Amino acid sequence: MARHSCHAPHVDTGCRQDSAAANAAGESLVERAVICVCTRSYVPLYVSARGLTTSAMPYHDGRIFEIEFDFIDHQLLIECSDGSTTSLALRPQSVADFYAEVMTTLHGLGIEIKIWTMPVEIPNPIRFEEDKLHASYDADYANRFWRALVKMDEVLQEFRARFIGKVSPVHFFWGSFDMAVTRFSGRPAPERPDADSITREAYSHEVISHGFWPGNKDMEAAFYSYTTPEPVGLADTIAQGKILPAQTFYSSEMKEFFLPYGEVRKSESPDTTLMDFCQTTYEAGANLAGWDRAALER
Repeated sequence: MARHSCHAPHVDTGCRQDSAAANAAGESLVERAVICVCTRSYVPLYVSARGLTTSAMPYHDGRIFEIEFDFIDHQLLIECSDGSTTSLALRPQSVADFYAEVMTTLHGLGIEIKIWTMPVEIPNPIRFEEDKLHASYDADYANRFWRALVKMDEVLQEFRARFIGKVSPVHFFWGSFDMAVTRFSGRPAPERPDADSITREAYSHEVISHGFWPGNKDMEAAFYSYTTPEPVGLADTIAQGKILPAQTFYSSEMKEFFLPYGEVRKSESPDTTLMDFCQTTYEAGANLAGWDRAALER
């Protein structure tokens, strides 16, 4: 699941880009546009060769269709299994205009859908059809943000492959704009009777989740790790020297480990640094929680 709602060393791209790219992309029409497209249901996105894609989605008439953000040519591509395809230019325009254009285009393809038009997990939400305020699109920052995600995806996919228990895909959640992969112990977790239905389902079983979050006004972009339920002593593992790299810190408020994005991008080997963070924080959580690591790992 998304955060409470997170290489081969090619140092000239991806994680080596200025961390402002992550924040700038989130402040532009990109975030509102992604939310607009994906609110049909909680459809996460996946890194593709050109941007971010919904992957194939079934439609009730037997067709499947896919929507992809192309951050190279800056288009929104809509493709159907009957061969029909169309594209919309990603450009500065209001969210209201973008929403109307997307829905009109889907209608033209014979795809009639209804979506919840109130954005979630962002401050001061405005319904898509009413949002004339947000109208920016910075093609350079959108491309740079995607290139960073590509490099992160490589490491998280490798980390995911080391686990043979139940594990989520590496997916991008458009609400808080985080990329995440989650491992499951296979054991049920204590119920959360006061939580909403989505949270209850997401944390119905023990999990350890890792990912990237582009930050907000209070915190810079960072990689994160959390274990739920949190075992006693997890926060102490940093002082015990069990967590790498040394720049990792633990937030008692969030109950998560964080590694600033900037520390990863400036390291000698960003892929090794990120993998060390994922592996050591996983081991700390799994060991303290008593996971059957021999049965769950390669």
